[in-house]
Amino acid sequence: MNHLLYSLITAITLLTTHPSCAQQVRVLLADGFDFPVGKPNAKKYYKARGIRLKKPVHFGEDWNGTGGGNTDLHDPIYACANGIVTFAHDVKGGWGRVIIIRHAYRDPKSGKIKYADSLYGHNRKMLVKKGDLVTRGQKIATMGNNRGMYPAHLHFEIRHNLSIGMHRNSVRKSYSNWANPTLFIKKYRKLRKEWRKQAVPTKTYKVYKGYSGL
Repeated sequence: MNHLLYSLITAITLLTTHPSCAQQVRVLLADGFDFPVGKPNAKKYYKARGIRLKKPVHFGEDWNGTGGGNTDLHDPIYACANGIVTFAHDVKGGWGRVIIIRHAYRDPKSGKIKYADSLYGHNRKMLVKKGDLVTRGQKIATMGNNRGMYPAHLHFEIRHNLSIGMHRNSVRKSYSNWANPTLFIKKYRKLRKEWRKQAVPTKTYKVYKGYSGL
């Protein structure tokens, strides 16, 4: 391989893998975070399973209706905050229909803009698509059971690390990468409303089984 061709291939590789190549979309900052079921306070729902980053690992929370079983099948699922849909696909397997929303919020303590992804798994029906801007409390899906694989429930995650997407084993299992969803929501329940939109990075995680993220 000659030197010119090698240099060209190296340049292309750097361009396509460097974080600065991530595209940006302007979205409204989150003015707070709510629970994704029984809005805004998870009324008539309970957390059947919490986050656990040690074996047996569970990366988020499972939310069930208090009636049990499939009594909550088709119930509404809501965006926990303002953001943009970066993933909305039926990936089948143990996941079924999955939605990922990216959020920007201003940390009240530091005043800095931070980012987080929220994931909604096992949906019966998805009401948003990749690229849609959503607002806190907007209905984005209905409760599912992944074609009868489980009793109806919502698998819900919040991540600090924007590179995870559907590849949960690609990063260290730590709270620097994942948030405890309930504690995160309680911490950022009410944030100052800002009308100026914020640039949010997208295309930050890998393709998953042929399904790309925004």
